[in-house]
Amino acid sequence: MKKDNLKDQYRVNEKIRAREVRVVGDNIEQGIYPITEALKMARNEGLDLIEISPNAVPPVCRISDYQKFIYQQKKRQKEQKAKSVKIVVKEIRFGPQTDDHDYNFKLKHAKSFLEEGAKVKAYVFFKGRSILFKEQGEVLLLRFANDLEDYAKVESLPSLEGKKMIIILAPKKLVSGSFVQKKPVKSSEQPKEIKETEENTSTDSVEI
Repeated sequence: MKKDNLKDQYRVNEKIRAREVRVVGDNIEQGIYPITEALKMARNEGLDLIEISPNAVPPVCRISDYQKFIYQQKKRQKEQKAKSVKIVVKEIRFGPQTDDHDYNFKLKHAKSFLEEGAKVKAYVFFKGRSILFKEQGEVLLLRFANDLEDYAKVESLPSLEGKKMIIILAPKKLVSGSFVQKKPVKSSEQPKEIKETEENTSTDSVEI
């Protein structure tokens, strides 16, 4: 049986431990009352006393129907979750002297990622003395952006960060405020030098 964490979050009625509480609610006289008086007020209204702010001094309690209160809290959480934007960032790695076959292979995946609504973070990794070819890496990334111009807009031009030269591309296509969703590329079909990152309020990185 699934545990309802939201219900466990609030103390109700006799489970409230404070000796006095600040009472709020509709059609009641708000103020600070002894817990016994607050409970009596709730009973007289045929409602519950719900502790909504336990860390306040004194704790704040709302007189309301408990089931209706929990329903409204769940509805609010669902609305907030629906409004939150989840941005997926796919990382594609190149070497400074990537051959045409490898380049076209990764270009194909980048198109798929952008069509799914993901951003693409492409970078050239310079190992050892290959840093001498950084101009060549910049040309490669600009070519990559140009080849994807029908799918993406450049969000960040090529810039050198340590041993990486990075460009960030954002998808162009939008339908009713949402990214166009296509069948995602299976992880088994993706090149090993592609990473997936999900951005919301926090960032997780997943190696593919």
